[in-house]
Amino acid sequence: MPPPKDIVKIAIQMPGANAQLIELDQKKPLSAVLKEVCDGWNLAGPDNYALQYTEANQNYITESNRLDIKNGSILRLTKAPGRFAEDLLKGIQSADSGVRSHSLKQLAGVSKDVTFAQEFISRDGHALLVHIVESSSDDAIVLLRDTPFMTHTLKGFVELMDHGIVSWENLSPIFIKKIAGFVNAKVLDVSIQQLSLAILENMVLSSSSLFQVVNQVVIRERLISHLQVTNQQIQTKAMALLMALLQTAGEADRQDMFAFLSKNKLRQYIYKNIIHSSGAMGDEMAHYLYVLQSVTLNHLEPRMRTPLDSYNQDQREILHTLRQAAFESESDSSLSHERRRSLCAKEFKKLGFSNNSNPGQDLIRTPPGLLALDTMSYFASRYPDAYSRFVLENSSREDKHECPFARSSIQLTLILCEILRIGEPPSETGSEYHTVFFSQDSLLNELFCICIQLLNKTWKEMRATQEDFDKVQPGRAEPSRARPGTHSLSAGAGAGGRGSGFRGYWVQWCGPQIVPKLHLHW
Repeated sequence: MPPPKDIVKIAIQMPGANAQLIELDQKKPLSAVLKEVCDGWNLAGPDNYALQYTEANQNYITESNRLDIKNGSILRLTKAPGRFAEDLLKGIQSADSGVRSHSLKQLAGVSKDVTFAQEFISRDGHALLVHIVESSSDDAIVLLRDTPFMTHTLKGFVELMDHGIVSWENLSPIFIKKIAGFVNAKVLDVSIQQLSLAILENMVLSSSSLFQVVNQVVIRERLISHLQVTNQQIQTKAMALLMALLQTAGEADRQDMFAFLSKNKLRQYIYKNIIHSSGAMGDEMAHYLYVLQSVTLNHLEPRMRTPLDSYNQDQREILHTLRQAAFESESDSSLSHERRRSLCAKEFKKLGFSNNSNPGQDLIRTPPGLLALDTMSYFASRYPDAYSRFVLENSSREDKHECPFARSSIQLTLILCEILRIGEPPSETGSEYHTVFFSQDSLLNELFCICIQLLNKTWKEMRATQEDFDKVQPGRAEPSRARPGTHSLSAGAGAGGRGSGFRGYWVQWCGPQIVPKLHLHW
């Protein structure tokens, strides 16, 4: 006859004694079970004992988690969490350095258990750890000598704080400066720096006020230097802190951080020391690279959401610079105002603007807004020969198959915004980053320059006309979450027919051509 479902058969161990094999009645109070177990070994004071798992997390057994015990489980009779917390507190304050170090080592291991953590914190044990850090020496030699002692202290502190019982905002400025000092130190054991980086990251993520404190005491250049080491744990924790600072910062602080990271060549260090390192990249680091890419690309969102202002002199000058770069030889400064105006309208039409008399109207739609003006301007200034060749080749055609540069650029910029997910907040679990993002300074612009030329090539191969743009109205295209090589659009049913619309055709045809050229990592 099978045992009742509330009965589980388990073994209970205790050092120096034979194991007890018992049938645990899950309906019986845990205190009663402990008394029976203690009676079996003739132990007095069952309140001083508790049951604990012997494998995996080794957590204490409580009334709230006892139903997780399965048939065949092996438990251990050990000190009750309250008694153990008191013993460790005494050991940490002992005059014997060996006892102190051993007690802190035990603390670092047992603090993962929330039951113990509650008992230790209720006795102000966490405050004792804070005091140890605050009173630690600033002498690097002394810190190196006391590395195991400080490592166990910080490890125990991190584990205790992870339970969320104590607020990070309760920490003193002295403690924060000490932890920042460990991160800023040029010579210090990596275990201390790794834990210190994790502590600062948690502070930054907990509140904006702590962000300000950490931002002031951490030397950013040291964070960059931590990315250049070979230790992947240090690299990962340094990236974690940098991303926490970047995501928590207000707009002004974020702009300042972007400028700092660019000046100090963060991208180049990541590309050389992390992406192309000999070791395999961990999932955590991949996530932080994704976050950096996402936050950086979202820096473009205001331009993407801003329409062109026809009364803005700077924006108008950029438009005229595009025209002059392509048709300078056709312009004549001696022409009358009306003749020059007519010539400008003609040249803007050759550039592919729909509203050639007021080309700024083409850039009112958002997205892509001013980003389309930025990408066109970048292409014209960075690759002037390719730009001139594109425009002149199509403006001189006498058939209906010319590819309109401006209209194509606006549509292409919109597609790239969708593919790169500009404006979407980074996911907490995302890890898809583009290797090419870290290989050069302007991912969107460089992608545009490659794609606009592929677009022109595809346009000619399918013998598209201006009418093909009208077949894909804004809003009909639905980007998938796949990489560009497998990007699908509801607008494109055929693989090459004009009826599928040029936009759908281009994404289906050009996507696979782009991916190998850019060496994307998804």
